[in-house]
Amino acid sequence: MFAAVFRSSVPAIRVPGARGFSGSAARASMQRIAVVGGGQMGSGIAQVAATHNHDVTLVDVSQEALDRGRAYIAKSLKRVAKKKFPDDASAQGGFVDDVLARIALSTSPEAAVRDAALVVEAVVENIAVKQQLFAALAAAAPADAVLASNTSSLPIGKIAAPLGADARRRFVGLHFFNPVPQMKLVEVVRTDEAEPAVVDRAVAFAKAIGKTPAVCKDTPGFIVNRLLLPYMMEAIRLLERGVAEPRDIDTAMKLGAGYPMGPFELCDYVGLDTIKFIVDGWHQDGDGLQGNPLFAPSAKLDELVKSGRLGVKAGKGFYDY
Repeated sequence: MFAAVFRSSVPAIRVPGARGFSGSAARASMQRIAVVGGGQMGSGIAQVAATHNHDVTLVDVSQEALDRGRAYIAKSLKRVAKKKFPDDASAQGGFVDDVLARIALSTSPEAAVRDAALVVEAVVENIAVKQQLFAALAAAAPADAVLASNTSSLPIGKIAAPLGADARRRFVGLHFFNPVPQMKLVEVVRTDEAEPAVVDRAVAFAKAIGKTPAVCKDTPGFIVNRLLLPYMMEAIRLLERGVAEPRDIDTAMKLGAGYPMGPFELCDYVGLDTIKFIVDGWHQDGDGLQGNPLFAPSAKLDELVKSGRLGVKAGKGFYDY
């Protein structure tokens, strides 16, 4: 069943009427983590958790995908080790080996989540895929495990909607930012049904792995993307109206507003296809955002995506790389 989910993606406190969160000390302290999805985000989450002494199982559909994830983690850890121990090759190697030893690899999500205190999903941004996956994860995980999605754009409540009431009370968003090892923020997203104690556990986990949590209610884009997307889209509309060229707009925002990246540099870094996917989704079906001109489709963005100019990952976007 899990393999089908992945393939379809191509990419104690007692609650009244519910089972109590009275699991083992290991689960209560969020010591054992399962990360489902071994791509860049999932691998980054696994790396950071293992670096902070959590036992992690990284899950993906094939050994090949897991090997790619492990290679990504090893490469990232080597960079960290060089900064941490600049003149000690032995210490560098020991650091990398110690962290990797805390990361197990598995193609069996059932086994991976069986003893997990926290299950973090980091698969493709497709709500049907996530719902199918979480139905299976919730059935296999401990009754007190926190269930979390790393989605950047989909409603947390809708992902959790098909689950039973008990699972929905243990469901939150944990939105990490790319690249996970470098970015300090984690948005902790609470639904109306999420038990406050579960949100507290998610916040504590974020702090335990060296991140700064920002708690928000479940709303399209949460905090960061809800502010960034209109900013990037308005920059694109300035270009469409002939107000200025991308380089001049980027320069103006970096020097005039003190931003480290201009909006077009940021668009290319995020991925133009990703921006289009989010904006189109919000415009068509975002809670309270349908038809909002801030998120109206952009002819320029559509043209670039159609032509394969997706940004840094494609070697070309608004700029050539």
